Amino acid sequence: MNDGASIAAARRPIPALRWWIGGILFASTVINYIDRQTLSVLAPLLKKEYHWTYQDYSLIVVAFRVAYAVGQTICGRLIDLLGTRRGLTLSVAWYSLVAMATSMATGLRSFAAFRFLLGAGESANWPGATKAVAEWFPKRERGWAVALFDSGSSIGGAVAPFLVLFLYHNFGSWRPAFLFTGTLGFLWLIAWRRLYHPPASHPRVSETERAMILRDHAEDAAAHGEPKPRWSALLRLRHTWGVIVARSLSDPVWFFITDWFPLYLVAKGITLEGGLVALWVPFVAADLGNFFGGGLSSHLIRRGWPVVRARKAVLLFGGLGMASLMAAVFSSQLWALAAFFAVSTFAYAAFSTMALVLPTDLFPSGSVASVSGMSGTGAGIGTIISSLLIGYVADHYSFNPVLIAASTIPLVATALVLWLLRGTPTGARSFSRRA
Repeated sequence: MNDGASIAAARRPIPALRWWIGGILFASTVINYIDRQTLSVLAPLLKKEYHWTYQDYSLIVVAFRVAYAVGQTICGRLIDLLGTRRGLTLSVAWYSLVAMATSMATGLRSFAAFRFLLGAGESANWPGATKAVAEWFPKRERGWAVALFDSGSSIGGAVAPFLVLFLYHNFGSWRPAFLFTGTLGFLWLIAWRRLYHPPASHPRVSETERAMILRDHAEDAAAHGEPKPRWSALLRLRHTWGVIVARSLSDPVWFFITDWFPLYLVAKGITLEGGLVALWVPFVAADLGNFFGGGLSSHLIRRGWPVVRARKAVLLFGGLGMASLMAAVFSSQLWALAAFFAVSTFAYAAFSTMALVLPTDLFPSGSVASVSGMSGTGAGIGTIISSLLIGYVADHYSFNPVLIAASTIPLVATALVLWLLRGTPTGARSFSRRA
């Protein structure tokens, strides 16, 4: 009996442990988004206090996005080397400290500096969580597992306005909001260090569950091969670019909503407090969209659809659904705006869940975080460009051209992704030729 099995025999197994792992990844994403949304919620107040223009605010957003974009590729590779447990431990400790330190910001430059550091730390969450899903879940469950952890972004985004404004009004200052939200990550780390280990050596996994997970790993290895290809080899593969494009041209829509929605409502003549009842609606819709996308793809796979074909069907739905954002151009009613944004975020979340799960379908476990990180960098670059354009267009024109672009670009993304993902997934022979 190996060491992991001996320890498991001495300690009582946790039933369905992989879903507890999924739950703690969900909690990490919730905290990640509460930390980043603290500034977005306070943006109208800070904009007034420091006399920022929309372009000034866009520079703060871009500071975060630059670090987040570069960090996802670097952190993805580091997590493949360091392991999921250690990699996410370092990441969460880093960005929690930075979130708390943001309470000391004194103006545009210091806010931008702290947001840059926050983006560097938070960039590891999605590559790390995606790798954890690949380590703990069989293919038929990965859509649901990714939907679970990714839905944390929606929950965090929905909770943040209530929590942050509650702290602001009770303390009479925005600074305690950053201090309080930053402490949440340290509470999460206690649970993470106790719960997460690789399935092969986990002391609390049942032998039945361990055997099921390792059997799926063996099938993955047979399909993809064991070598860990270099970045250059991965970038020569059409499927890598399909994953990168999927996020590069769709994530800017989501980040427009998360970073700019409070400012957009204020620009429409709706007060921050008056819009609070609607600020959470797009995020709850996105949460539902995560599970819809993951559930629909898993349902199609159970009905016999090939895995990638099932993912592409959901991508098509999501790309078409995001076009609904254009309808907001024609309304200034709070609930109508919330509804249009909600439909778009529902569709985006279904699309995003597929974009996040694709690396686990197409690549060996040792490359999942690397490919996920590359796609995150692509998304970051797209978001940086869009953030700068949004600030300029909003200052000189209005948000209407932004909404039109956010409705049409995902259609282009969908067409490109379906084209790039044609054919069969990359196999071991493809890697060995290019490594």
